[in-house]
Amino acid sequence: MKTQKAIGFIVLAGAGLFSLSLATGAWAADMPDAADAAEMADMAYTNKLVDTCTQCHQRDGDSDDPNMPIIGGYSAAYIISSMTAYKNEVRSCPEIEYISDHKKVEKTDMCRISKELSEDDIAKLAQYYASKRFRRANQSFDLELARKGQLIHERDCEKCHSEGGNLASDDAGILAGQWMPYLKQQFFAFYAEKRQLDKKMKPKFNKLDKTEIEALLNFYASRGGL
Repeated sequence: MKTQKAIGFIVLAGAGLFSLSLATGAWAADMPDAADAAEMADMAYTNKLVDTCTQCHQRDGDSDDPNMPIIGGYSAAYIISSMTAYKNEVRSCPEIEYISDHKKVEKTDMCRISKELSEDDIAKLAQYYASKRFRRANQSFDLELARKGQLIHERDCEKCHSEGGNLASDDAGILAGQWMPYLKQQFFAFYAEKRQLDKKMKPKFNKLDKTEIEALLNFYASRGGL
C-alpha cells in the first residue's frame, strides 16, 4: 500500500514538473531574445527621430506643404549628404514655421535640427525615408512652359537627373513631381550662392535665364502624379 502511494506521489510530482517545464518553455518562447530586443529598441529610437520630422514633412515624408520638400523615396545617400551639409552649415538654412504638438507656432531651421543629430541618427533617418514611396505632388503648371522645360532638361540636366528627374538612384534628389515653390526656393539659393552648386552643374545652371528656370520648374511640376 505504501509502495503504491509512493509511486502515485512520484507520478504526480513528475506530471507537475512536466507541466511546469511546458509553461516555462512557452513563457520563454514568448520572450524576445537579445537580438530581437535590440531590434525593437532600435525601431523605437528611429520612430522617435522621425517624430521630429513629421510636423513639416509628414510621417512618410510625403509633405503636403508646397514649401516643404517631399523626402520619402529619396535615396539614403542623398538624404545623408543633404543633412550633413545642413549640419556643417554649407547649405542655407532659412527659418521655417510649424505647428507644434502644443498647437503653437514654432520656428526652427534645418541647421539647428541637424546639429542635434549624430551621424548614426542621420543614417537611421536616411534609411527610414529611403524605404518610403515618393508621392509626387499634384499641382498646377503651364503646359507650354513645361514643354520648353523638357527640352532644357534634356539638354542640360538629364545626365545627372535621369528620366526627367525621376530616379532616386541618381543620388541627386527627385525633381519630377517635387513641389514647385520648394524647387523655386532652391534654385534661388543656387543663384544667390547660398547653396553650393556641383562643379558639373554650375556652368550649365549659371547660363540659364529666368524664363528657362521657370520652364524647368513647370516641367518638373508637370511630372506630378506619375
